[in-house]
Amino acid sequence: MCGIAGIWGGTNEASVRRMLQLMAHRGPDAEGLCQPTGDAGLVGHRRLAIVDPAGGDQPIYTADRRRAIIANGEIYNFPQLLPDLTEAYACSTHSDSEAILHLYQRHGLEAVRYLEGMYAFAIVDGERLVLARDPIGIKPLYYAQEGDGFYFASELKALAPFCQDVREFPPGAVYSSDHGFQRFYEIPEREPEPMTAEQAIAELRATLEACVLSHLMSDVPLGCFLSGGLDSSIIAALARRHMDSLHTFAVGVEGSPDLLAARAVARHIGSLHHEYLITADEVRARLPEIIYALESFDQDLVRSAVPCYFTARIAAEHVKVILTGEGADELFAGYAYYKAIHDRLALHRELRRSLTTLHNINLQRADRLTMAHSIEGRVPFLDLKMIELGQRIPPELKLRGNPPVEKWVLRAAFSDLLPAPIVWRRKEQYDEGSGTADLLPRLLAALMGEAQAEAYRQRHPGVYLRSAEECFYHQSLLEVFAQPGPILANVARWAERPLK
Repeated sequence: MCGIAGIWGGTNEASVRRMLQLMAHRGPDAEGLCQPTGDAGLVGHRRLAIVDPAGGDQPIYTADRRRAIIANGEIYNFPQLLPDLTEAYACSTHSDSEAILHLYQRHGLEAVRYLEGMYAFAIVDGERLVLARDPIGIKPLYYAQEGDGFYFASELKALAPFCQDVREFPPGAVYSSDHGFQRFYEIPEREPEPMTAEQAIAELRATLEACVLSHLMSDVPLGCFLSGGLDSSIIAALARRHMDSLHTFAVGVEGSPDLLAARAVARHIGSLHHEYLITADEVRARLPEIIYALESFDQDLVRSAVPCYFTARIAAEHVKVILTGEGADELFAGYAYYKAIHDRLALHRELRRSLTTLHNINLQRADRLTMAHSIEGRVPFLDLKMIELGQRIPPELKLRGNPPVEKWVLRAAFSDLLPAPIVWRRKEQYDEGSGTADLLPRLLAALMGEAQAEAYRQRHPGVYLRSAEECFYHQSLLEVFAQPGPILANVARWAERPLK
């Protein structure tokens, strides 16, 4: 996991170095710059060394040094790609990022169609710049046109001091400085297939285990977030089957459901378990830092960012890579509001729509809060093989029973792998299970009451602020960013999710 940044059109080294410095948390292990001949541009890289730690510093160049790559993310099919590429090209590293560069040599812009993983990368090809972002938007990328310069960076905070009109780079898109943007992937709109519960369970079990296995690729220590909910517990249990030892991490307020459930799962799978108690005083002290890292004031995201921040912090003491359960709720109907959708095809369409929004809500939170502590977060449920399978499984297997049980098919597929109270545990969102959904409103009530919130809304009439709590987060964001405009312009909202 890393941070990338650059300016195409001019070679302002001071600005690029400043952009990299603002993202130093994304890559504390190394920094590199690449400047092509002439004044076409300048690109830079901050490295968190995961694969080939000793030899994989970036930029990585082709043998003739005419092309170079800087990349953020992981290419999980790198081991399968490598034998063919090493026959055709002189590889200078054992880094998965170098595979992208050689695929580009062979296929040009079509190289992205051969990649399985999460990524945002830039390739310098003479006076041509190529950028791409993974199909789901697991890894972040933003861009802006400022004068004659095309700016890009992994985080908004790196662009805000230099650009006004900052935009999110679309997931599943590739950009070239000579041809502009092209989409290479969209989540398919397909009808669910006829499938028995037994067929769905067997295919789901095999597919997810294969995806988890591929996501274990690492040359540094790897662990799992473990809230004790269904999704993270399945990922941890599957990972443990393929690892001699596994570190797991949980946080919550004292006595919270997540802490108790996570302990039970850790005992069951035999993981090396670590937990941290969240206190109101520490949450209040860390909120500005959390909002700065998150780059959002959205109430739902901030609430879930709080436990994510503390979990990532304790994980960073032991590992550099983390597997999480992101995406399962959107694939298998985990949220409460899905139960109000009684038409099976309407539910199927809503699940697809939910997946298309993840890149700038939950995935943004997962990326920013792990990278704030210089660890890499991976999301096996959002492997394209899992998304394709999720589109095929009938929605009536996802919500099943009377009353309907959310994520029924996922629970059934792994019922033998975990204790029954975990498999059939009622869905609780990250902020609920950890206790922060109750803690935060109480904590902030004295800092932003209803009367203060109404006055605050009148001072910011163009912003939809749903609660006094959210007014406080908005106010905090304005305080922690010297140039908040580009940040505010990119805040995504989960309008369909009801306030708790």
